[in-house]
Amino acid sequence: MESKCRYRKVAVLLSSYNGERFIREQIESICAQTYPNLTLYVRDDGSTDGTVEILEEYQRQEKLVLLKGENLGFIGSFFRLLRDCGRADGGFAQNPETDRTEENPNTADYYAWCDQDDIWMPDKIERAVEWLEKDRMQHPVLYFAGYDYYDENMKFEKHGLVHERGPSFANSLMDCIPLGFTSVFNSKAREMMLAQIPEHCCGHDWWTYMVCAAFGRVLYDKEYCAVKYRRLQTSVSPGGKNFIALQIWRFRKFFMNDYFAKIREQLREFAAIYGEQLSPENRKIMKLFTGSRYSLPRALKKTFYPVWFRQGLTEELMVRVLFLIGRL
Repeated sequence: MESKCRYRKVAVLLSSYNGERFIREQIESICAQTYPNLTLYVRDDGSTDGTVEILEEYQRQEKLVLLKGENLGFIGSFFRLLRDCGRADGGFAQNPETDRTEENPNTADYYAWCDQDDIWMPDKIERAVEWLEKDRMQHPVLYFAGYDYYDENMKFEKHGLVHERGPSFANSLMDCIPLGFTSVFNSKAREMMLAQIPEHCCGHDWWTYMVCAAFGRVLYDKEYCAVKYRRLQTSVSPGGKNFIALQIWRFRKFFMNDYFAKIREQLREFAAIYGEQLSPENRKIMKLFTGSRYSLPRALKKTFYPVWFRQGLTEELMVRVLFLIGRL
């Protein structure tokens, strides 16, 4: 890495909640990063176990900046941390409207979402900065990479998915392929997100993806494994399932509950906040998903729209059926 890159400040943003079992391993992997100009900010989201005591121990060692607050849920906690991470005193803003526009010299060049129970590869941040430094334009840029699945005891299970079609704005409307624990984004993306924090959002990482795909660039480092992704026994995400179990899970999610109701809300809010700023083509795509009533002509147009919304053929066919019957 060129020496000038090492002067870019990176803020790692970790939201914790009852994570005493594994959070030490995650913190140690962040402290072991090869990138030198890095600060770890942790917001505890109202833990009731020993998580806060562990975090306070690391804070005394000056290995992190700790912010504590009420339970907001993981999405709200991450956005609060994104807003407050630059405050020199480590406290929370008393006036969100004022703080939102406040010039703060402690904000970073790049920001990395971070979960509490994974393990990062030592050069995760260094590699992300190398990629991000290739694009220093004033638009939002998101970098993300691959990962491997591990069990609770950090025993390797399988390699993570490779998204062959890659990122796009259309894909960002229906899917979040840049998972938060591999994502690093620039200060312009942070600025755009903090201009109006969403109320109806499926995930802090998904919202980041949509903003960067709509207004900037999304860089996919698919040849690199950035994270050992710990799969807990209580995990409900589908990545570790076998093929048949995965298809059953997808069918139930897509057709037997209203999973996509939250996605519809997210799309409408995104259009309300950013719709006028979208390019003509992106505005055209977004308009298909913001109607309040079912329209057969619009449903047919969505069904046969000539772009890929998901990464795989099975998922793509499923969402096309949902378009047709008005579930999306």
